[in-house]
Amino acid sequence: MSYFRVITRSQAETEDLGFKIGQALKTNLKSANVCLYGDLGAGKTTLIKGIASALGISKRDVGSASFVIVAEYETSPLFYHIDLYRLERAEDVEAMGIWEYLEAGGISVIEWAERLPETPDNAVIVKIGYIDEDSREIIIEGIPDSFFEEKTVPAK
Repeated sequence: MSYFRVITRSQAETEDLGFKIGQALKTNLKSANVCLYGDLGAGKTTLIKGIASALGISKRDVGSASFVIVAEYETSPLFYHIDLYRLERAEDVEAMGIWEYLEAGGISVIEWAERLPETPDNAVIVKIGYIDEDSREIIIEGIPDSFFEEKTVPAK
């Protein structure tokens, strides 16, 4: 598996990339933990809207989960949107039962994954960096090379 570097130039392109990731996960893995890293406003929720739409979830039904921490969707496979922004300590992750979702199967997408005490096994790592108001640099690790034959360049 390689690292992939993708530049998106709009929210729509970021959602489209999320859709491709969601399709790849749904078709090939069926169970995955996607760990998202990026500053506030980098586009994590936008990417998640694309992933969720690949699973048949309307984009308008996906928002920042900051106030609910975990949003669960009855899709096939199950989809969990987890936002750890409000958790401050590793003990909070344990107390909220986050590991139960990560080990339950299905697709879990975790915003602010750096707040996990450790990275889940076989995680897909997605780092979103701010380039300018519309553009983002997105580094993806943990998805087989064949998933992104177009619009990607292996990172060096």
